[in-house]
Parts: sequence; structure tokens; C-alpha cells
Amino acid sequence: MSEAANRPTIAVLDYGIGNLRSAQKALIVSGADAILTNDAGIVAAADGVVLPGVGAFGACMNALRTSGLEPLVHDVVDAETPFMGICVGMQMLFEGSDESPDVDGLGILSGRIRWLSESVKRPQMQWNQIAVSVEAADRSSPMASAMLDGLDGEWAYFVHSLAAELSDDTVATVDYGGTVTAAVARDRVFATQFHPEKSATAGLSLLSRFVDFCASPKQSELTANTI
Repeated sequence: MSEAANRPTIAVLDYGIGNLRSAQKALIVSGADAILTNDAGIVAAADGVVLPGVGAFGACMNALRTSGLEPLVHDVVDAETPFMGICVGMQMLFEGSDESPDVDGLGILSGRIRWLSESVKRPQMQWNQIAVSVEAADRSSPMASAMLDGLDGEWAYFVHSLAAELSDDTVATVDYGGTVTAAVARDRVFATQFHPEKSATAGLSLLSRFVDFCASPKQSELTANTI
């Protein structure tokens, strides 16, 4: 089989907000046939789906709903298609955000998005060191274990003023005015508060692991269970 045939198709959801192409380009570099799209057929048939996001929670959720992609997100998650959220794309997976209290989130993960501590500068706009909870990752999903292997102690780039409440779905954290959620996972849903596409080698390694998982989910699960 050719190298091109081994490249999984990953749909980067195009809902008309933010710099979505940076995530698409990073996934292509990481070995995927990444397509920026709002086409329901392409998304449904994809080997993996990515939801990026920048800016305000409410604006992103409203744009996703206006685009008609919200039901499709639930469909691909229910179908257990590997799914990754990035930055506000991670926050959108939760029930709501203190930034936009009147706007509902996707509700795929339980909990809310809260403001960072007033004791620190907001936004956090810097590199910060990731602490991985191996136990939480193993409990959350084989996908999380595979994604996070080797990430503990690495540095990633953050730009955010809010973060998800700590919960059983939290699989990685950083220290910023206290312990702050850096990544969450459940089943075949994985999401990061940081920007892997802007996080140099560590970020591209993470995206490459996602691409590998999308290329052969069953094999990735077997590999994760032996780590």
C-alpha cells in the first residue's frame, strides 16, 4: 500500500471563525489528508474530526450552530470517530462557559469553563509545562493513553483566559495560579487547552499520534493497552 493510501482523512470543521487553517496545515505535516470542510458527507466519512477554536466561547458556539455542524459533531462522537478539540474547541465540548453564561455548550463532557484565577495575568499567553496524569489517561480511554505518552514534562503554548473545571475527564494539567486543566479525554474524544499546532516538536508529536490513531484505531487501541 502506498504512503498516500496510509494517510487518514481528517476533517477540520470549518464553521467560519478563527484561523482554522493553522490546525489543518499542522495535521497535513503530521501525516494526514486534512480537509477544512463544512460538508456533512465528508465529515461523516472521515477517519477523524478536529474542532479548533479561538476567540470567545459564545461567538464560537453561535458560529458552529449557524453553520449547521452542531448535530454532526454529536453524530461523529456517538459513532466513536476519533475526535479532537483544540483551545476554544475544547471548551465548546462542555456544558457552558462563564465567559458567555447564556450560551449552551455541546454538553459532550460534563462541567463548565471557568475564569482563570484573578491572581495571575489573563490571558495566559505563554509556554507552560504539561503534567500528565497517567492514571486518569488510562482510565479515560486507550486513545488518551496513546496521545499523551511521552508528553509529561513537555512544554506547550497556551493563549486563554478560561479553562475547564478539573474533573474525572482531566488527563493533563499546568500550574498557572493553581492547577489548570490542559487536556481532557473520554473514550475517543480528546481535547487540549493548549495549541499543539503552535507547540513545536511536542505539539507536532501529539498531532502525529492523533493521525496514527485515526489511521488505524483498532491497532492504536491495542498499542495503547500495552504501554
